[in-house]
Amino acid sequence: MRELLLVGVGGFLGSMARYGLAGLVHKYAGASFPWGTLAVNVVGCFAIGAILHLVLDRSSLGPDARLFLAVGILGGFTTFSAFGWETLELLRNRQLGPALLNVAGNVVLGLGAVWLGRETLKLTGA
Repeated sequence: MRELLLVGVGGFLGSMARYGLAGLVHKYAGASFPWGTLAVNVVGCFAIGAILHLVLDRSSLGPDARLFLAVGILGGFTTFSAFGWETLELLRNRQLGPALLNVAGNVVLGLGAVWLGRETLKLTGA
């Protein structure tokens, strides 16, 4: 039961953070491309790289912290389900270029951010 609460509360907080950040980016970047989702995915990928480095490589955080932060908060925060929907909608609207840019941006920048999050903490000795 404790684990479910850790994940549930974390997911609640992560979902609120996702909504806020994506809305803010959307407000300033416009709606012609899903910039808010891209921003959330890159930030989330960076954060999971850093958090899981602390959990797995440094043993700085325990299993409860992993559940709350990585599964709960970041599970609620990252938006690959929205990514899939938005990419499909771009394709359905015959916007192949933006759809490919969305896929490439999320995958390449997301993987790069996971690596950067981990390496940044490794360099600082965290």
